[in-house]
Amino acid sequence: MSAALLAVVLSLFSAVAYAAAAVAQERLATRAPGVGALRLFTHGAWWWSVMLNACAALLHVAALKFGPLTLVQPLGALTLVAAVPLGARAAGRRVGAQEWRGTALTLIGLAALLVTASGPEPDDVLSLPQALAVAGATAALIGALALPHSRLHPTGAARPGLRYATASGFASGVASALTQTVTVAATDRSEPVLGAQVVVAALLVAAFATGGLLLSQTAYRDGLGAPLAVVTLANPVAAAVIGLCLLGEHLQGGAAGLLLTVAGVALASWGVVTLSRSSPAPAAGDAVPYTPRGDPDHTAPVPYGPSLGSVR
Repeated sequence: MSAALLAVVLSLFSAVAYAAAAVAQERLATRAPGVGALRLFTHGAWWWSVMLNACAALLHVAALKFGPLTLVQPLGALTLVAAVPLGARAAGRRVGAQEWRGTALTLIGLAALLVTASGPEPDDVLSLPQALAVAGATAALIGALALPHSRLHPTGAARPGLRYATASGFASGVASALTQTVTVAATDRSEPVLGAQVVVAALLVAAFATGGLLLSQTAYRDGLGAPLAVVTLANPVAAAVIGLCLLGEHLQGGAAGLLLTVAGVALASWGVVTLSRSSPAPAAGDAVPYTPRGDPDHTAPVPYGPSLGSVR
């Protein structure tokens, strides 16, 4: 089995695990929207999602050892594709036609990306100054997106869930780029296994991975479909920029490969947006809004009923 094919297989299993974790996080976020980060530690569902994320991360780390960022990161979009049937099963319903259409578009776009992104095993790593510079710039961007009173998003200008999802995607993408540096540098026998470069990069990976997890948990208070779609798009964008600009990765096929990449990105993005906009009909037994008589402007609180495509 070639290194690229092994990276694809590992990424597929990682995507399924990430999808299951996202569904678990969304269920917890919707059932307990006011729960703070510290109180999450007392919820069994939270630890279940953490275990799923940890398994997915290990598979992702293995994939990054055998494939470049430009190959592995776009496959993260399969997380949203896998979340469609998982979310439907959790809601006790069938997958809708629009969800199937979005899934097909995403898969076709990914297939085009895989043709141009396939490459040899990665051998370049971020230097210590580069890793620190990337971490500092990303931390500043995440702070601008996540802080409630940032000038980048005046009150009411954007849904908080999408801002947190964008920040989570950037954090996860940078964590992946730093993870590749750790795995490649740690297996390079010409350098010390626990050199300063590996140790610092590993600490940054832990910080950004944890931050990305907590940011996504907050983002899922706005539902699963749209926030997960934003995370899915922001993650490979951040990682691909680092891979192409700092790690010497490149696309295959010259000008034709570039055109195919653009077409693949457009199709995959269209599929992700289609999935995020899908609003499946509630299954039997799902909660429906109730409006008391004589009070048409008031709607009673609706009990939780999981739905992947809900955009709130």
